[in-house]
Amino acid sequence: MASRTVDVTLVSARDLRDVNLVSKMEVYAIVYLAGDPISRERVLADRTGGRNPTWNATVRVTVPASGSGSGALRVLLRTERPLGDRDVGEVILPLTEILAGAGDEPTGATQESYKVRKVGSSKVHGVLNLSYKLGGVIHPPTGQYQQAGPTGYLAAAAAPYASAPQPQQLSYPYPCPPPTMVRPLRISSR
Repeated sequence: MASRTVDVTLVSARDLRDVNLVSKMEVYAIVYLAGDPISRERVLADRTGGRNPTWNATVRVTVPASGSGSGALRVLLRTERPLGDRDVGEVILPLTEILAGAGDEPTGATQESYKVRKVGSSKVHGVLNLSYKLGGVIHPPTGQYQQAGPTGYLAAAAAPYASAPQPQQLSYPYPCPPPTMVRPLRISSR
């Protein structure tokens, strides 16, 4: 399956919902392909921005080149707190929108502003400014794994483990201790 990289530059956010009642918010962002927790990339927290953080940080995420289906990039905004981090909001970028009109070649940076929504809701709580740049399409190499068929990869990966030595059965010099009898607990009603 062909893939390509997306370089997402998180510029800033403004008018975010304040979820810290006592302290100033220290907002950070996590960018990943929705449904793929392995692709998570984190941007360091802005310690001084509060409700209007500025990052100017770039993360790289690998996405399917076709953009077909319901794939999306998710940007989750969170705040650091002493008793556990808390969600501030999220932005969902559909891959069909990001990859629309892009050929197989790399593209220049595209500046966008997206509404930050409360996680799991449609309420708007601020704006996220970002830019993204697409890398070229990367086609997988044609090699032994593709020629072997759909199960060829699994068979090739399992081959080194087929001749693993069997574990030895251990013998102990002493027998197991006999089971002990437990006295029932007496409850007195004085």
